[in-house]
Amino acid sequence: MYNNTLQTLNTTTLGVTQNYMNCNKSDDFKYPLYSSVFSLVFVVGLFFNMVAVYIFGCTLKLRNETTTYMMNLVVSDSLFVLSLPFRIVYFIKREWLFGSVLCKISVALFYTNMYGSILFLTCISVDRFLAIVYPFRSQNIRTRRNAKLACCTVWVMVLSGSIPTGFLLDTTSPRNANSSSNFCFENYSKKQWKSELSKVVVFIETVGFIIPLLVNVFCSVTVLRTLRKPQTISRGGNLNKVKILRMILVHLLIFCFCFIPYNVNLIFYALVRSNVLKGCYAEYVVRTIYPIALCIAVTNCCFDPVIYYFTSETIQSSIKRKSTVWHNGAKLLDRLNMDSTQSSPNTKTKSQTLRSLRSNMFVNESTV
Repeated sequence: MYNNTLQTLNTTTLGVTQNYMNCNKSDDFKYPLYSSVFSLVFVVGLFFNMVAVYIFGCTLKLRNETTTYMMNLVVSDSLFVLSLPFRIVYFIKREWLFGSVLCKISVALFYTNMYGSILFLTCISVDRFLAIVYPFRSQNIRTRRNAKLACCTVWVMVLSGSIPTGFLLDTTSPRNANSSSNFCFENYSKKQWKSELSKVVVFIETVGFIIPLLVNVFCSVTVLRTLRKPQTISRGGNLNKVKILRMILVHLLIFCFCFIPYNVNLIFYALVRSNVLKGCYAEYVVRTIYPIALCIAVTNCCFDPVIYYFTSETIQSSIKRKSTVWHNGAKLLDRLNMDSTQSSPNTKTKSQTLRSLRSNMFVNESTV
């Protein structure tokens, strides 16, 4: 009887241990999810960021401290978008084909984009806070020179975290002992999580997420409280108040939507991988949420151009003027082409008029 009970207990203990050791770690659903979402982000993000580059580089005449932060944000987003095809191929093939160096660069660009975006958006939020809460006292602070210094500081902070993450860690690992195919930016060992990655997560979460999140919330709440004061309404007008409220809402929604799910889950993911948080259920939850949160996070390079539009009246005016020029020019060209098909006398004069109209459109566009 005693032996049977002892054997049952041993079998139960062994079964629990085996169940714990053999936790269901299958998260293969992430590969089709990643390949689909990243492909969409690449197409949309490339288009929006190329438009942003064109506006900032070719049509935007007035540059200030806010556009300085935005231009740096465009650079960060564009670099990440251009690295997405390598990831897409990896998620489709489920094998890294481009060598260890490109894998390290891809990892570094991901963290550069995410935490660079967070910090540059925080700079925009602080700049708006100074402009509205302290409009006169902040005039000596809100300068293009100080904005450039702030951007340089952000780049130093971001690169000091992303480069070690990408280049000092062993970002590639073989799928198994008998295979020559490699993982990239995944499947880190628990030893690596305990010794190195947990420290990286603590650094990037504190400096790159928690502090900027608190700053963004503080600035937004303070600006909203300032806008409720009667003297603020009389100073700026009700229309400006509506615009600022819309700007803050868009900024805060995009910030929270893109970055909170991934960074909160990353903390729990690190705890699970470091064996601080144990249990199959905990591992199943964080492994399931992680790919979804990551897909949401990478969409920030598509949403950032929305912030450009709502934050800068200069950009709004530039886009409206350019769309007006092209719309009016297109209508005149269509009308001229219709007239030319209905009657064909004096063809030479009409062609000259057409060339003159196109030339005038080009001149009008260049002056926008």
